[in-house]
Amino acid sequence: MKDGTDTTVKAKKLVAFRQAFYSCLPKWSDALFELCDAALNARGPVGSTPLLSLESVFRRSHGSLYKALMHGEVNVDALRQLLVEHRPEGWPPVFAVDASTWARCDAECSPERGFYYSASKHSAGKPIVAGWSYQWITQLDWVPDSWTAPLDALRLPLDASSTVTTIEQVKSLVDRLGADGDVPMFVFDAGYDAIALSDGLKDTRAQVLVRIRSDRVFYDEPLQRETAVGRPRRHGKRFSCADPATQRKPDATLQAHDSRYGKVKVRVWNNLHPKLADRGYWENRQVLPIVNGTVIRVDVERLPKPSSKNKTLWLWWSGDGDPDLDIIWRAYLRRFDIEHTYRFVKNTLGWTTPGICTPEQADKWTWLVVSAYTQLRLARGLVEDLRLPWERQLSPERLTPARVRRGFCRLGKTIGTPASPPKTYRPGPGRPKGTKTGPRTRYPAVKKATSGV
Repeated sequence: MKDGTDTTVKAKKLVAFRQAFYSCLPKWSDALFELCDAALNARGPVGSTPLLSLESVFRRSHGSLYKALMHGEVNVDALRQLLVEHRPEGWPPVFAVDASTWARCDAECSPERGFYYSASKHSAGKPIVAGWSYQWITQLDWVPDSWTAPLDALRLPLDASSTVTTIEQVKSLVDRLGADGDVPMFVFDAGYDAIALSDGLKDTRAQVLVRIRSDRVFYDEPLQRETAVGRPRRHGKRFSCADPATQRKPDATLQAHDSRYGKVKVRVWNNLHPKLADRGYWENRQVLPIVNGTVIRVDVERLPKPSSKNKTLWLWWSGDGDPDLDIIWRAYLRRFDIEHTYRFVKNTLGWTTPGICTPEQADKWTWLVVSAYTQLRLARGLVEDLRLPWERQLSPERLTPARVRRGFCRLGKTIGTPASPPKTYRPGPGRPKGTKTGPRTRYPAVKKATSGV
């Protein structure tokens, strides 16, 4: 009886999300909603956008698919709030922040393309491609699986600093989360400016955890001089991550054990700061600030896969209160779950599959994919495990996103659809005779300046 009640509650939550998501689509809502359903109900990975118009849940022609992406609208603010309201209960307030590139190398008619790093695609022998870069924020869980809860997605503009954009994105999410509960922690991988993020979020109810290089140098607070002659010192004793001789006694330590990493030792040094230079985020400042934070060293006994890489991890933390060492090292290891999310939405839901022309169309499709992934998470425990003979049987709560998607099509009668059926099946008039469009405008990819990044 209890299982039946839980299933009913989960089904009601999924239906409520679908109804609210439909209300977030002011224009071309029926076509956009059915396009999202088509990506969910497709038999295999989404490899072609026009083929989605052949799915039974998409009751319109393929022309409506393109028109919906061109003329449709998504109420982004309302959808962001909806994602926060339907975030998973019981998950810790730990969020991973990372960017991924939508490659559009040969799309010369697509504006606002920039050059971004890509680990899987190369251009002229270098891991740099032209396209759009999107930054997602996803909530993480301690359970060792591939599920996350995307709460925000933002296309990084070319005319703004990536660091400033990230700070504004985090602040906006913190405001939507509210002031109740524990202080949220945002986890970043190497490549983000840890010190700039700490400075930009110092007045925000948030914790910042960033991976840093193993050769970074920091400084203690300076000792007060006996005489007041001369300029006061800004930096104290040197602390080098690569030189143990410069490291003072840790302020706190922790020893733990993990099934994958073996013995884990965490050491913490508080009130350290780096020397800043007048460039990038700190450019045009009259006085460079002293940004204090906590430097954390994590040593593990082994890595999950045999590797010759160093088993030492250096992290930078800043925020309200004292750092919880047991949460910090686990939070960073769970950060890699966002990579599983990116792989799934790209390879299965076809996030970067459409040959979309404008960045506005890419934004709409991105929000459809985010909403589709959220529906899969809400459908956990509702779908049957449709497995191949050689696949191991899993309980409904342990199904992966791909396994949940296999059985999502069988929920159609249970959850229904708020979209209205098409009004007519007559083909449109098409392009008027004698119409001349002319050559389309070409837009070169923009190389972003290094200053202010």
